[in-house]
Amino acid sequence: MINPYPYGVCYEERSPEALSSPDIEEIREIVADIRQDENRATEVIRRLRSLLRKAPFELREIDLNEVVRETIAIALTVGRPVELRSFLTAVPLPIRGDLIQLQQVILNLMMNAMDAMANLSSAERKLTVATARENSFAELSVSDAGPGIPPDKLKQIFEPFFTTKAQGMGIGLSIARTIVEAHNGQIFAENQTDGGAIFRIQLPHSQR
Repeated sequence: MINPYPYGVCYEERSPEALSSPDIEEIREIVADIRQDENRATEVIRRLRSLLRKAPFELREIDLNEVVRETIAIALTVGRPVELRSFLTAVPLPIRGDLIQLQQVILNLMMNAMDAMANLSSAERKLTVATARENSFAELSVSDAGPGIPPDKLKQIFEPFFTTKAQGMGIGLSIARTIVEAHNGQIFAENQTDGGAIFRIQLPHSQR
């Protein structure tokens, strides 16, 4: 399934202090830039509130495909203009997970992919999100068309404070790995043969 979103969102860079303490007014400013109807903006605010809320770790039965669909909606609302292609399994992928924390992981991977393609033309920015059933695991992959990860850095990519971004803090992927491992899963990163990077997450499939 292809989901073209021709619009983009412009936003200003914020200081680390501002980013460390987001509030509803800041969220409203982001949403104000969205060229969509009032109902859509209200839904975005609700989802962003959930992502930013500090909630206890809570495992429950969820469908990975539904988690991905919701996160895609958020990422394309606050992200950059890209061509997003999503290929989700036709059947549910039940797992036991914390909805909010898994959304944070997926959103981080998608925003990283968008950042990796920042220097490409709009036509070249292709972001692909896919799910699959791999043996006893539900798998999610996020891939981009950027320059890829330097081969000598692949083993360090999930280490705390390691970053390839000029302004990065190097904690996003480390936190992502911590969350995935808390779900008894694994996260991998590799370069694609035709260019760009791909991140894969495998989570134990929950039999219903």
